Amino acid sequence: MLEARAHHQLKALLQRGGEPRWPHHLTLSRLVARSLRRADQTLVRLAPGSDPSWLLGLLVPMALHQQPVAMVVSAGLRQRLLQVELPRLEAVGLSLPCWEGAQPPPAGQLWLLQHDQLVQAWRAGTLADYQLVVPEGELLEPQLREALAVVIDTSHWEQLRRSLPAASASLLELHERLSRRLLARPCGPLQQVAIAPEDEAPLRQLLSVLGPLPEPWPRWMASSRDGWTSWARINAALLQWQWHRQPLNPLAELPGLLEGRGLVLVGPWPQGQGPAFGLTPQVELCLADPPLLDPLPLFAPQGQPLPNAPHYAAHLLDQCRRLVLGQSGLTVVLLDDEGLRLGLTSGLAAEFGSRVGHELTAPESNGVICCSWSWWLEHQPRLPLPVQLVVATLPIASIEDPLTAARVAALRLQGRDWFRELLLPEALQRLQLAVAGVRRSSGRLAVLDGRLRRRGWGRAVLEALEPWVALTRLRPD
Repeated sequence: MLEARAHHQLKALLQRGGEPRWPHHLTLSRLVARSLRRADQTLVRLAPGSDPSWLLGLLVPMALHQQPVAMVVSAGLRQRLLQVELPRLEAVGLSLPCWEGAQPPPAGQLWLLQHDQLVQAWRAGTLADYQLVVPEGELLEPQLREALAVVIDTSHWEQLRRSLPAASASLLELHERLSRRLLARPCGPLQQVAIAPEDEAPLRQLLSVLGPLPEPWPRWMASSRDGWTSWARINAALLQWQWHRQPLNPLAELPGLLEGRGLVLVGPWPQGQGPAFGLTPQVELCLADPPLLDPLPLFAPQGQPLPNAPHYAAHLLDQCRRLVLGQSGLTVVLLDDEGLRLGLTSGLAAEFGSRVGHELTAPESNGVICCSWSWWLEHQPRLPLPVQLVVATLPIASIEDPLTAARVAALRLQGRDWFRELLLPEALQRLQLAVAGVRRSSGRLAVLDGRLRRRGWGRAVLEALEPWVALTRLRPD
Protein backbone atom coordinates (compact mmCIF):
# COMPACT_ATOMS: atom_id res chain seq x y z
CA MET A 1 0.00 0.00 0.00
CA LEU A 2 1.05 3.55 -0.64
CA GLU A 3 0.82 4.37 3.09
CA ALA A 4 3.28 1.60 4.04
CA ARG A 5 5.75 2.52 1.30
CA ALA A 6 5.63 6.22 2.24
CA HIS A 7 6.10 5.36 5.92
CA HIS A 8 9.14 3.18 5.18
CA GLN A 9 10.79 5.71 2.84
CA LEU A 10 10.22 8.68 5.15
CA LYS A 11 11.48 6.79 8.20
CA ALA A 12 14.70 5.90 6.36
CA LEU A 13 15.09 9.51 5.22
CA LEU A 14 14.65 10.89 8.73
CA GLN A 15 17.10 8.36 10.20
CA ARG A 16 19.66 9.28 7.58
CA GLY A 17 19.23 12.99 8.29
CA GLY A 18 20.08 12.56 11.95
CA GLU A 19 18.55 15.89 12.95
CA PRO A 20 15.81 16.90 15.41
CA ARG A 21 12.59 16.36 13.56
CA TRP A 22 9.02 17.48 13.66
CA PRO A 23 7.14 14.94 15.80
CA HIS A 24 4.31 14.24 13.32
CA HIS A 25 6.22 13.39 10.13
CA LEU A 26 5.09 9.77 9.90
CA THR A 27 1.48 10.55 10.81
CA LEU A 28 1.30 13.23 8.14
CA SER A 29 2.85 11.00 5.47
CA ARG A 30 0.39 8.16 6.16
CA LEU A 31 -2.54 10.56 6.10
CA VAL A 32 -1.45 12.20 2.83
CA ALA A 33 -0.76 8.80 1.23
CA ARG A 34 -4.23 7.61 2.24
CA SER A 35 -5.84 10.73 0.84
CA LEU A 36 -3.97 10.42 -2.47
CA ARG A 37 -4.86 6.74 -2.78
CA ARG A 38 -8.56 7.28 -2.01
CA ALA A 39 -8.81 10.69 -3.77
CA ASP A 40 -10.74 12.10 -0.82
CA GLN A 41 -10.65 15.55 0.76
CA THR A 42 -8.44 15.95 3.81
CA LEU A 43 -7.91 18.91 6.13
CA VAL A 44 -4.76 19.00 8.28
CA ARG A 45 -4.30 21.58 11.03
CA LEU A 46 -0.75 22.51 12.04
CA ALA A 47 0.56 24.65 14.86
CA PRO A 48 1.35 28.21 13.72
CA GLY A 49 5.03 28.49 12.94
CA SER A 50 5.61 24.74 12.67
CA ASP A 51 9.11 23.80 11.53
CA PRO A 52 8.99 23.80 7.69
CA SER A 53 10.63 20.36 7.63
CA TRP A 54 7.06 19.00 7.88
CA LEU A 55 7.00 19.35 4.09
CA LEU A 56 8.91 16.06 3.83
CA GLY A 57 5.87 14.21 5.15
CA LEU A 58 3.88 15.78 2.33
CA LEU A 59 6.37 15.22 -0.49
CA VAL A 60 7.36 11.58 0.09
CA PRO A 61 3.86 10.15 -0.64
CA MET A 62 3.63 12.32 -3.77
CA ALA A 63 6.99 10.97 -4.98
CA LEU A 64 5.57 7.43 -4.72
CA HIS A 65 2.09 8.19 -6.07
CA GLN A 66 1.48 7.55 -9.78
CA GLN A 67 -1.75 9.48 -10.34
CA PRO A 68 -1.82 13.14 -11.55
CA VAL A 69 -1.32 15.60 -8.69
CA ALA A 70 -1.09 19.43 -8.74
CA MET A 71 0.49 21.30 -5.86
CA VAL A 72 -0.51 24.94 -5.29
CA VAL A 73 2.36 26.99 -3.85
CA SER A 74 3.33 30.59 -3.21
CA ALA A 75 6.54 31.99 -4.67
CA GLY A 76 8.35 31.60 -1.33
CA LEU A 77 7.33 27.98 -0.82
CA ARG A 78 8.20 27.13 -4.42
CA GLN A 79 11.73 28.40 -3.81
CA ARG A 80 12.09 26.26 -0.69
CA LEU A 81 10.78 23.16 -2.43
CA LEU A 82 13.17 23.48 -5.36
CA GLN A 83 16.25 24.48 -3.37
CA VAL A 84 15.88 22.55 -0.09
CA GLU A 85 13.27 19.80 0.01
CA LEU A 86 13.57 18.19 -3.42
CA PRO A 87 17.39 17.84 -3.17
CA ARG A 88 16.86 16.08 0.19
CA LEU A 89 14.59 13.56 -1.55
CA GLU A 90 17.05 13.06 -4.39
CA ALA A 91 19.83 12.37 -1.88
CA VAL A 92 18.01 9.18 -0.82
CA GLY A 93 17.02 8.13 -4.33
CA LEU A 94 13.45 9.51 -4.34
CA SER A 95 12.67 11.26 -7.59
CA LEU A 96 9.89 13.86 -7.75
CA PRO A 97 10.08 15.55 -11.18
CA CYS A 98 8.23 18.87 -11.21
CA TRP A 99 6.52 20.71 -14.05
CA GLU A 100 5.78 24.43 -13.87
CA GLY A 101 3.41 26.58 -15.88
CA ALA A 102 -0.28 26.80 -16.71
CA GLN A 103 -0.17 23.90 -19.18
CA PRO A 104 -0.48 20.33 -17.79
CA PRO A 105 2.69 18.23 -17.54
CA PRO A 106 3.56 14.90 -19.13
CA ALA A 107 2.52 11.85 -17.14
CA GLY A 108 4.44 11.12 -13.96
CA GLN A 109 5.36 14.71 -13.04
CA LEU A 110 4.15 16.83 -10.14
CA TRP A 111 2.41 19.94 -11.45
CA LEU A 112 3.64 22.98 -9.47
CA LEU A 113 1.09 25.77 -9.79
CA GLN A 114 1.18 29.26 -8.42
CA HIS A 115 -2.21 30.76 -7.68
CA ASP A 116 -2.56 32.76 -10.90
CA GLN A 117 -1.60 29.66 -12.88
CA LEU A 118 -4.23 27.67 -10.98
CA VAL A 119 -6.85 30.16 -12.12
CA GLN A 120 -5.63 29.93 -15.73
CA ALA A 121 -5.63 26.13 -15.66
CA TRP A 122 -9.14 26.00 -14.19
CA ARG A 123 -10.53 28.41 -16.77
CA ALA A 124 -8.82 26.49 -19.58
CA GLY A 125 -10.30 23.21 -18.34
CA THR A 126 -6.90 21.51 -18.04
CA LEU A 127 -7.15 20.55 -14.35
CA ALA A 128 -9.34 17.60 -15.33
CA ASP A 129 -8.95 14.82 -12.74
CA TYR A 130 -5.88 16.25 -11.01
CA GLN A 131 -5.84 15.97 -7.25
CA LEU A 132 -4.90 19.22 -5.49
CA VAL A 133 -2.40 19.55 -2.64
CA VAL A 134 -2.39 22.96 -0.92
CA PRO A 135 0.32 23.18 1.77
CA GLU A 136 -0.49 26.83 2.57
CA GLY A 137 -4.22 26.57 2.97
CA GLU A 138 -4.48 29.82 4.92
CA LEU A 139 -3.16 31.68 1.85
CA LEU A 140 -5.53 30.08 -0.67
CA GLU A 141 -8.34 32.62 -0.44
CA PRO A 142 -6.25 35.85 -0.33
CA GLN A 143 -3.88 34.61 -3.05
CA LEU A 144 -6.77 33.63 -5.32
CA ARG A 145 -8.30 37.03 -4.69
CA GLU A 146 -5.04 38.62 -5.87
CA ALA A 147 -4.91 36.29 -8.88
CA LEU A 148 -8.45 37.30 -9.93
CA ALA A 149 -7.85 41.00 -9.33
CA VAL A 150 -8.21 43.55 -12.10
CA VAL A 151 -5.74 46.46 -11.92
CA ILE A 152 -6.10 49.45 -14.24
CA ASP A 153 -3.55 52.26 -14.39
CA THR A 154 -3.00 55.30 -16.61
CA SER A 155 -1.42 53.28 -19.42
CA HIS A 156 -4.55 51.13 -19.72
CA TRP A 157 -6.71 54.23 -20.13
CA GLU A 158 -4.41 55.48 -22.89
CA GLN A 159 -4.49 52.10 -24.60
CA LEU A 160 -8.31 52.08 -24.43
CA ARG A 161 -8.51 55.54 -26.02
CA ARG A 162 -6.14 54.53 -28.83
CA SER A 163 -8.14 51.37 -29.59
CA LEU A 164 -11.45 53.30 -29.62
CA PRO A 165 -10.64 56.60 -31.33
CA ALA A 166 -14.30 57.43 -31.97
CA ALA A 167 -14.96 57.41 -28.22
CA SER A 168 -11.68 59.06 -27.21
CA ALA A 169 -13.26 62.34 -26.14
CA SER A 170 -15.96 60.63 -24.07
CA LEU A 171 -13.42 58.37 -22.38
CA LEU A 172 -11.19 61.33 -21.56
CA GLU A 173 -14.15 63.19 -20.04
CA LEU A 174 -15.17 60.18 -17.94
CA HIS A 175 -11.61 59.68 -16.72
CA GLU A 176 -11.23 63.33 -15.74
CA ARG A 177 -14.60 63.37 -13.96
CA LEU A 178 -13.74 60.24 -11.99
CA SER A 179 -10.27 61.58 -11.19
CA ARG A 180 -11.69 64.81 -9.78
CA ARG A 181 -14.08 62.89 -7.53
CA LEU A 182 -11.44 60.51 -6.22
CA LEU A 183 -8.67 63.05 -5.68
CA ALA A 184 -11.07 65.35 -3.81
CA ARG A 185 -11.95 62.67 -1.23
CA PRO A 186 -9.89 62.09 1.93
CA CYS A 187 -7.84 58.92 1.41
CA GLY A 188 -6.51 58.38 4.95
CA PRO A 189 -3.19 56.80 5.83
CA LEU A 190 -3.72 53.88 3.43
CA GLN A 191 -3.98 56.25 0.45
CA GLN A 192 -7.01 54.34 -0.79
CA VAL A 193 -10.53 55.47 -1.71
CA ALA A 194 -13.51 53.21 -2.32
CA ILE A 195 -15.19 53.48 -5.73
CA ALA A 196 -18.96 53.09 -5.59
CA PRO A 197 -20.93 51.22 -8.30
CA GLU A 198 -22.64 54.46 -9.32
CA ASP A 199 -19.22 55.98 -10.03
CA GLU A 200 -18.43 53.10 -12.39
CA ALA A 201 -21.84 53.01 -14.08
CA PRO A 202 -21.28 55.66 -16.83
CA LEU A 203 -18.10 53.98 -18.02
CA ARG A 204 -19.73 50.53 -18.03
CA GLN A 205 -22.66 51.84 -20.07
CA LEU A 206 -20.30 53.35 -22.64
CA LEU A 207 -18.03 50.31 -22.96
CA SER A 208 -20.99 47.93 -23.22
CA VAL A 209 -21.81 49.32 -26.69
CA LEU A 210 -18.20 49.48 -27.86
CA GLY A 211 -15.64 46.84 -28.72
CA PRO A 212 -13.47 44.96 -28.98
CA LEU A 213 -11.74 46.09 -25.79
CA PRO A 214 -8.04 45.62 -24.96
CA GLU A 215 -7.01 43.83 -21.77
CA PRO A 216 -7.73 44.22 -18.89
CA TRP A 217 -10.98 45.97 -19.80
CA PRO A 218 -12.92 42.79 -20.78
CA ARG A 219 -12.11 41.30 -17.36
CA TRP A 220 -13.21 44.55 -15.72
CA MET A 221 -16.50 44.42 -17.60
CA ALA A 222 -17.00 40.76 -16.63
CA SER A 223 -16.64 41.66 -12.94
CA SER A 224 -19.71 43.92 -12.95
CA ARG A 225 -21.86 41.55 -10.90
CA ASP A 226 -22.32 41.60 -7.13
CA GLY A 227 -19.58 40.14 -4.99
CA TRP A 228 -16.84 42.46 -6.25
CA THR A 229 -15.50 45.70 -4.84
CA SER A 230 -13.47 48.55 -6.32
CA TRP A 231 -11.08 51.10 -4.89
CA ALA A 232 -8.45 53.57 -6.05
CA ARG A 233 -4.89 53.72 -4.76
CA ILE A 234 -4.01 57.40 -4.74
CA ASN A 235 -0.66 58.97 -5.59
CA ALA A 236 -1.31 62.47 -4.27
CA ALA A 237 2.12 63.77 -5.28
CA LEU A 238 1.53 62.95 -8.97
CA LEU A 239 -2.26 63.47 -8.88
CA GLN A 240 -2.69 59.96 -10.27
CA TRP A 241 -4.60 56.88 -9.18
CA GLN A 242 -4.66 53.17 -9.88
CA TRP A 243 -7.94 51.27 -10.12
CA HIS A 244 -8.23 47.97 -8.22
CA ARG A 245 -11.12 45.52 -8.39
CA GLN A 246 -11.25 42.22 -6.48
CA PRO A 247 -13.86 39.60 -5.56
CA LEU A 248 -14.98 39.30 -1.95
CA ASN A 249 -15.25 35.50 -2.24
CA PRO A 250 -12.76 34.31 -4.87
CA LEU A 251 -13.86 30.66 -4.78
CA ALA A 252 -17.38 31.76 -5.74
CA GLU A 253 -15.81 33.05 -8.98
CA LEU A 254 -14.27 29.60 -9.60
CA PRO A 255 -17.29 27.35 -9.00
CA GLY A 256 -16.42 23.69 -8.72
CA LEU A 257 -12.67 24.21 -8.33
CA LEU A 258 -12.48 22.23 -5.07
CA GLU A 259 -15.52 20.01 -5.64
CA GLY A 260 -15.45 16.44 -6.85
CA ARG A 261 -11.67 16.03 -6.74
CA GLY A 262 -9.10 14.79 -4.26
CA LEU A 263 -7.78 17.59 -2.04
CA VAL A 264 -5.19 17.84 0.73
CA LEU A 265 -5.41 21.18 2.53
CA VAL A 266 -2.85 22.07 5.23
CA GLY A 267 -2.92 25.20 7.37
CA PRO A 268 -2.51 26.67 10.87
CA TRP A 269 -6.19 26.76 11.83
CA PRO A 270 -7.10 26.39 15.51
CA GLN A 271 -9.05 23.33 16.66
CA GLY A 272 -12.72 23.84 15.93
CA GLN A 273 -12.02 26.29 13.11
CA GLY A 274 -11.33 25.66 9.46
CA PRO A 275 -11.00 27.56 6.21
CA ALA A 276 -13.50 30.33 5.68
CA PHE A 277 -14.70 28.98 2.33
CA GLY A 278 -16.92 26.27 3.78
CA LEU A 279 -15.01 23.10 2.91
CA THR A 280 -16.50 19.89 4.33
CA PRO A 281 -13.66 17.34 4.14
CA GLN A 282 -14.08 13.63 4.70
CA VAL A 283 -11.01 13.53 6.97
CA GLU A 284 -9.81 16.11 9.50
CA LEU A 285 -6.73 15.82 11.67
CA CYS A 286 -5.09 18.22 14.08
CA LEU A 287 -1.29 17.96 14.24
CA ALA A 288 -1.06 21.25 16.09
CA ASP A 289 0.05 19.90 19.46
CA PRO A 290 3.49 21.47 19.91
CA PRO A 291 6.17 19.92 22.10
CA LEU A 292 6.09 20.99 25.73
CA LEU A 293 7.10 24.64 25.91
CA ASP A 294 7.89 27.00 28.72
CA PRO A 295 5.13 29.60 29.08
CA LEU A 296 5.69 32.70 26.99
CA PRO A 297 6.54 35.72 29.20
CA LEU A 298 3.88 38.32 28.39
CA PHE A 299 4.21 41.99 29.30
CA ALA A 300 0.76 43.59 28.98
CA PRO A 301 0.14 45.91 31.96
CA GLN A 302 -3.29 47.16 32.93
CA GLY A 303 -4.36 50.72 32.20
CA GLN A 304 -2.64 51.21 28.86
CA PRO A 305 -4.20 53.81 26.53
CA LEU A 306 -6.14 52.90 23.41
CA PRO A 307 -4.37 53.35 20.06
CA ASN A 308 -6.58 56.33 19.16
CA ALA A 309 -5.75 58.22 22.39
CA PRO A 310 -3.88 61.53 21.90
CA HIS A 311 -1.03 60.46 24.19
CA TYR A 312 -0.64 56.97 22.72
CA ALA A 313 2.48 57.85 20.69
CA ALA A 314 4.27 59.11 23.81
CA HIS A 315 3.19 56.02 25.76
CA LEU A 316 4.47 53.79 22.96
CA LEU A 317 7.87 55.47 22.83
CA ASP A 318 8.30 55.37 26.59
CA GLN A 319 7.41 51.69 26.90
CA CYS A 320 9.57 50.70 23.91
CA ARG A 321 12.55 52.49 25.49
CA ARG A 322 12.06 50.44 28.65
CA LEU A 323 11.70 47.20 26.71
CA VAL A 324 14.77 47.72 24.53
CA LEU A 325 17.00 48.90 27.38
CA GLY A 326 19.38 46.18 28.48
CA GLN A 327 18.36 43.62 25.82
CA SER A 328 21.25 41.85 24.12
CA GLY A 329 19.29 40.27 21.26
CA LEU A 330 17.02 41.34 18.44
CA THR A 331 13.84 43.31 19.21
CA VAL A 332 11.00 43.58 16.70
CA VAL A 333 8.29 46.24 17.05
CA LEU A 334 5.09 45.61 15.04
CA LEU A 335 2.95 48.58 14.03
CA ASP A 336 0.86 49.06 10.88
CA ASP A 337 0.25 52.83 11.14
CA GLU A 338 3.08 54.12 8.93
CA GLY A 339 3.19 57.65 10.35
CA LEU A 340 3.25 56.40 13.93
CA ARG A 341 5.80 53.72 13.03
CA LEU A 342 8.23 56.16 11.41
CA GLY A 343 7.91 58.53 14.36
CA LEU A 344 8.59 55.68 16.79
CA THR A 345 11.63 54.59 14.75
CA SER A 346 13.06 58.13 14.88
CA GLY A 347 12.44 58.38 18.63
CA LEU A 348 14.14 55.04 19.35
CA ALA A 349 17.06 55.88 17.02
CA ALA A 350 17.62 59.10 18.96
CA GLU A 351 17.95 56.97 22.10
CA PHE A 352 19.78 53.86 20.85
CA GLY A 353 21.51 55.02 17.68
CA SER A 354 22.21 53.00 14.55
CA ARG A 355 21.04 49.70 16.05
CA VAL A 356 17.47 50.91 15.36
CA GLY A 357 16.15 50.61 11.81
CA HIS A 358 12.95 50.60 9.80
CA GLU A 359 12.22 47.22 8.17
CA LEU A 360 15.88 46.15 8.16
CA THR A 361 16.76 42.81 6.56
CA ALA A 362 20.31 42.77 8.03
CA PRO A 363 19.95 43.93 11.65
CA GLU A 364 22.69 44.03 14.27
CA SER A 365 22.75 41.26 16.85
CA ASN A 366 21.14 43.62 19.39
CA GLY A 367 19.19 45.55 16.76
CA VAL A 368 15.69 46.97 16.86
CA ILE A 369 13.45 46.55 13.82
CA CYS A 370 10.29 48.66 13.53
CA CYS A 371 8.06 47.17 10.84
CA SER A 372 4.53 46.46 9.70
CA TRP A 373 2.82 43.15 10.38
CA SER A 374 2.85 42.09 6.73
CA TRP A 375 6.58 42.86 6.42
CA TRP A 376 7.43 40.77 9.48
CA LEU A 377 5.31 37.79 8.43
CA GLU A 378 6.97 37.83 5.00
CA HIS A 379 10.58 38.24 6.21
CA GLN A 380 10.43 36.36 9.52
CA PRO A 381 11.83 33.05 8.13
CA ARG A 382 14.96 34.81 6.82
CA LEU A 383 15.76 36.88 9.91
CA PRO A 384 17.38 35.93 13.23
CA LEU A 385 14.99 34.83 15.96
CA PRO A 386 14.06 37.83 18.13
CA VAL A 387 14.47 37.81 21.90
CA GLN A 388 11.41 39.99 22.23
CA LEU A 389 8.45 40.97 20.09
CA VAL A 390 6.67 44.24 20.84
CA VAL A 391 3.09 44.43 19.56
CA ALA A 392 2.35 48.14 19.40
CA THR A 393 -1.11 47.55 17.96
CA LEU A 394 -2.92 44.25 17.47
CA PRO A 395 -3.20 43.17 13.80
CA ILE A 396 -6.92 43.90 13.44
CA ALA A 397 -7.67 44.95 9.89
CA SER A 398 -8.87 48.53 9.53
CA ILE A 399 -12.22 49.16 7.89
CA GLU A 400 -10.53 52.17 6.25
CA ASP A 401 -9.21 49.54 3.85
CA PRO A 402 -11.89 49.40 1.11
CA LEU A 403 -11.58 45.63 0.65
CA THR A 404 -12.01 44.99 4.38
CA ALA A 405 -14.90 47.46 4.50
CA ALA A 406 -16.64 45.65 1.64
CA ARG A 407 -16.19 42.24 3.28
CA VAL A 408 -17.57 43.65 6.55
CA ALA A 409 -20.54 45.20 4.74
CA ALA A 410 -21.37 41.84 3.13
CA LEU A 411 -21.52 40.16 6.55
CA ARG A 412 -23.59 43.02 7.97
CA LEU A 413 -26.19 42.52 5.24
CA GLN A 414 -26.51 38.91 6.40
CA GLY A 415 -26.93 40.00 10.03
CA ARG A 416 -23.72 38.26 11.09
CA ASP A 417 -21.13 39.23 13.71
CA TRP A 418 -18.53 40.62 11.31
CA PHE A 419 -15.94 41.33 14.00
CA ARG A 420 -15.88 37.90 15.64
CA GLU A 421 -16.39 35.99 12.38
CA LEU A 422 -13.94 37.92 10.19
CA LEU A 423 -11.63 40.49 11.76
CA LEU A 424 -10.83 38.75 15.06
CA PRO A 425 -10.02 35.25 13.65
CA GLU A 426 -7.75 36.77 10.99
CA ALA A 427 -6.00 38.89 13.63
CA LEU A 428 -5.45 35.90 15.93
CA GLN A 429 -3.98 33.85 13.10
CA ARG A 430 -1.52 36.63 12.21
CA LEU A 431 -0.60 37.08 15.87
CA GLN A 432 0.12 33.38 16.37
CA LEU A 433 2.27 33.24 13.24
CA ALA A 434 4.23 36.32 14.32
CA VAL A 435 4.87 35.00 17.84
CA ALA A 436 6.14 31.57 16.70
CA GLY A 437 9.76 32.77 16.43
CA VAL A 438 9.75 34.26 19.92
CA ARG A 439 8.56 30.96 21.36
CA ARG A 440 11.39 29.11 19.63
CA SER A 441 13.98 31.58 20.98
CA SER A 442 12.50 31.50 24.53
CA GLY A 443 11.97 35.24 24.23
CA ARG A 444 9.24 37.49 25.55
CA LEU A 445 6.20 39.24 24.14
CA ALA A 446 4.96 42.73 24.97
CA VAL A 447 1.50 43.97 23.95
CA LEU A 448 1.14 47.75 24.27
CA ASP A 449 -2.36 47.93 22.81
CA GLY A 450 -4.80 48.95 25.56
CA ARG A 451 -7.66 47.11 23.86
CA LEU A 452 -6.20 43.81 25.07
CA ARG A 453 -7.35 44.54 28.64
CA ARG A 454 -10.25 46.90 27.98
CA ARG A 455 -12.24 44.98 25.40
CA GLY A 456 -14.19 41.78 25.97
CA TRP A 457 -12.59 40.12 22.96
CA GLY A 458 -9.18 40.59 24.62
CA ARG A 459 -9.80 37.27 26.40
CA ALA A 460 -9.79 35.50 23.03
CA VAL A 461 -6.39 37.05 22.27
CA LEU A 462 -4.97 35.86 25.60
CA GLU A 463 -6.37 32.37 25.03
CA ALA A 464 -4.75 32.26 21.58
CA LEU A 465 -1.37 33.05 23.18
CA GLU A 466 -1.49 30.13 25.63
CA PRO A 467 0.69 29.02 27.31
CA TRP A 468 1.90 32.34 28.75
CA VAL A 469 2.88 33.82 32.09
CA ALA A 470 2.44 37.45 33.12
CA LEU A 471 5.61 39.51 33.18
CA THR A 472 5.15 42.27 35.77
CA ARG A 473 8.68 43.67 35.88
CA LEU A 474 11.13 44.52 33.12
CA ARG A 475 14.64 43.42 33.91
CA PRO A 476 17.78 43.57 31.72
CA ASP A 477 19.36 40.39 30.35
